[in-house]
Amino acid sequence: MIDSAKYTKELSKLLDSSRNILIISHINPDGDAIGSQLAIYHYLGSKGRKVDMISPNNLQEFLRWMDGSDQIEVFIKNRKKCIGLIEKADLIIMVDFNQTSRLGEAENFVKESSAVKVVIDHHLDGHDIANLLISDPSKCSTAELVYELIALIDGKPFMSRPYCEAIYAGIITDTGNFEYGAYTGRTLRVIADIVDSGIEKERILNVLYNNFSADRMRLQGFALNKRMVVLPEFHAAYIALTQQDLADYNHAKGDTEGFVNLPLSIRGINFSVLFIEKDKFVKLSFRSKGRFAVNTFAARYFAGGGHLNASGGEYYDTLENTIRYFLKVLEENAKLLNDEA
Repeated sequence: MIDSAKYTKELSKLLDSSRNILIISHINPDGDAIGSQLAIYHYLGSKGRKVDMISPNNLQEFLRWMDGSDQIEVFIKNRKKCIGLIEKADLIIMVDFNQTSRLGEAENFVKESSAVKVVIDHHLDGHDIANLLISDPSKCSTAELVYELIALIDGKPFMSRPYCEAIYAGIITDTGNFEYGAYTGRTLRVIADIVDSGIEKERILNVLYNNFSADRMRLQGFALNKRMVVLPEFHAAYIALTQQDLADYNHAKGDTEGFVNLPLSIRGINFSVLFIEKDKFVKLSFRSKGRFAVNTFAARYFAGGGHLNASGGEYYDTLENTIRYFLKVLEENAKLLNDEA
């Protein structure tokens, strides 16, 4: 756990002295990335500051309800404007990531910028990519860290409705509505304050979790019925979806969100993996219960990383060969998995 107060003065000085502030989220932004980005945007807007925002690629549909999301420029859709915003910025705040590769096509433009760079993040194994790195892996989400930093800057919590909704969305999406993640009593006290502020929590939960298409529900049923493999000897299970599977169910971006968590509901399963076939590689998502460190597993075998119980990675081969390799390294980790059972 970091001493957030230690960073507050420096961050506050940078915010006060900067004229052109740009906030950037990571590629394939999730609820925590967009929630954190919008929370800072609304806070600075309340102080009369003009702030720009960029996402490397498109926002998922279930995040577009948040106030201010229409102000986020998408790099791959408007490269010229986004490059101009990066070049104009004298302060760039990067939220919810700590490796420049997560910037997608915007990476080189951000790296070459002379702006002061700040990272606000909660992931492990960060790279040295900023003048000021504020990272606390003990936080369940970057949104929780943003809430704490802004409360320290102001001397009291900032509680505007759009800000509270953004923080709320960031926290509940990065914990699966408190089904996993490193949330603590402090997290729940933040949520209590936000709920007490009067946000419509049922509406937000419905938009985030009960807003799927019929095709997405059918894809989930297919994934569980036809594509889930349970490996009780390893206390593990996996789901593997081909490009054709996704096409058969009219897959839209974000439709497989949460699928990796489903096998963890099976008694005795502590490790779950989702394989998604792409054009030239396979995308993997890892989830675990207990002390089995999927971030270490992802980094060691699949060029990935993340959190203790929630991580991701990639493997540049066919889906069939990726699964074959996974089963091989799973056997190498059999003792660790069985120790957790």
